[in-house]
Amino acid sequence: MKLRDKAVIISGAGRGIGAAMARRFAEESPRGVVVADLDGAAVAAVASSLRERGIDAVPSRMDVTRREQAHGLVEIAEREFGAVDLVCSNAGVATGLGVHASDDDWSRAWSVNVLGHVYLAQAALPGMVLRRGGHLLITASAAGLLGLPGDAPYSVTKHAAVGLAEWLAFTYRPSGVGVSTLCPLGVRTELLMPGLALNHPAARAVADAAPIIEPADVADAVVDGLADDRFLILPHGEVGEMYARRAADPQEWVAAGWGAR
Repeated sequence: MKLRDKAVIISGAGRGIGAAMARRFAEESPRGVVVADLDGAAVAAVASSLRERGIDAVPSRMDVTRREQAHGLVEIAEREFGAVDLVCSNAGVATGLGVHASDDDWSRAWSVNVLGHVYLAQAALPGMVLRRGGHLLITASAAGLLGLPGDAPYSVTKHAAVGLAEWLAFTYRPSGVGVSTLCPLGVRTELLMPGLALNHPAARAVADAAPIIEPADVADAVVDGLADDRFLILPHGEVGEMYARRAADPQEWVAAGWGAR
């Protein structure tokens, strides 16, 4: 998908990868962008930065764990810009906890990292199928392909996010709807860097596996991946190699330890 003259929704767009995608997409001259985040002030600032560059942008404070708000976001985009061409479901949370995380922590990870994608897909798909066009981008993580020590709720729910994207691709590509899943490793965002400063084992494992890249690098990879209609968008080349090793010998992958080279 080329982004020129397209109507785009980006959730989790207040900072990090979501904000970087919004700013990078602006270089491609989209018809309009709706940027959404639980942090209303942050997303308003992102929208303002896009408007300064001549891009029609609308901010929306949104909780991705609320189904009705996902539907409302699509309605806003349709009202402002017409048919929605691209939905980037980008919100995510980490816990830094193991299998004994509380029920609340497990529930929050599931609600944001999985159901948030489900709700946006439910809202956008009917129109896309009717028009036989459109694209869904789900931000998962390399953890969804490789696993991740040190954060059980994150690892498990990111696997589920990749599984959801794959199911959507199987089911809706015949109807003309494209699907991609974004799976970066370490990115210099608030999701990773505080844990790295504390030497948390999950953050340390990510940093040791591959270089930490900037959100802008991820956004560049997204633009390229969408243009090529790739299902897996991998900003870190190392992830493809690690994923192949894991698939070739799961026993060795587990026995050697995550990310062992």
